[in-house]
Amino acid sequence: VRWHSPDIGRIQPNDFIPLAEETNLIVEIGEWVIDRVCEDLARWQDTIGDPGRIAINLSLKQLRQRNFFNSVSRIFQRHGIKPTDIEFEITESVLAEDIGRTVQILETLSAYGLQLAIDDFGTGYSSLTALQKFPIKTLKIDRSFVTNAAHDANDAAIIRAIIDMSRSLELDVVAEGIETQAQLEFLRSLKCDFGQGMLFGEPMDASAFSGRLEAQQDGTDQHKALFA
Repeated sequence: VRWHSPDIGRIQPNDFIPLAEETNLIVEIGEWVIDRVCEDLARWQDTIGDPGRIAINLSLKQLRQRNFFNSVSRIFQRHGIKPTDIEFEITESVLAEDIGRTVQILETLSAYGLQLAIDDFGTGYSSLTALQKFPIKTLKIDRSFVTNAAHDANDAAIIRAIIDMSRSLELDVVAEGIETQAQLEFLRSLKCDFGQGMLFGEPMDASAFSGRLEAQQDGTDQHKALFA
């Protein structure tokens, strides 16, 4: 999500999302994002093929909305999207807020078929007990550990521990912020399940992503060599 202001220019999410949280606009923005993602996904499935599961960030205020689940299910039905096509990402801090209610909400979403992930894992205060209590399927290792992991022993040890723990708990693990071939090779040596970052592509709009999907379909994708 990017904000293109005619007066200021391009405003990054780190600048406007906190303000949206404070003013409760994040609820409207969040619902718009889910609807737009489902609209784009339905079009890609019809015209290009299955692009795989798409992850969407959720805020605590979205989860706290009493009609959140009903709103999500209506959007999915309107666009003909299966819940298994979408993954919702939450931060570790969400798990510490009103645990009883949060568990109930997340279990409802999980039972509906949605995959749930913890974003920026390692920067909060999640415990093993929390990981067992919540229906989480994916851990996303925070980019701050990935940046220097190829040559920093401490960061490398943390990543190795998270991957080993995830494997023991039968969770998928995603490394965030991959920008170099050295980082990618290090993570592959640890058999990290998935990775994301600028090495694979900069943030792009739906039109540009459609082009990427088409390139993958016909085998001309410029990043194919990364996975050789």
